[in-house]
Amino acid sequence: MSKKKNRQNPQKKSQEFIFKRRNYLLMFIGLAFIALGYILMAGGGTEDPEVFSEAIFSFRRIRLAPTLVLIGLGIQVFAILFNPNKKKSE
Repeated sequence: MSKKKNRQNPQKKSQEFIFKRRNYLLMFIGLAFIALGYILMAGGGTEDPEVFSEAIFSFRRIRLAPTLVLIGLGIQVFAILFNPNKKKSE
């Protein structure tokens, strides 16, 4: 014989997003840092490929842009691990 399922007390699972508004805001900030870093790394060159340009060794391309990319990645990791629902222990 078939067994009847207990349908008198159905448990509704409330679906919530894993990330909250603050997580997404931090993710977009991190993405902006990464994009800015790549933009600063790009571009610049000589019109003539036979001529060497010292511009590729500028502070902006060697130090600033990779630092911005790494900061952006750090912000992304923090945004993923940040829990806005965590209550401070008193």
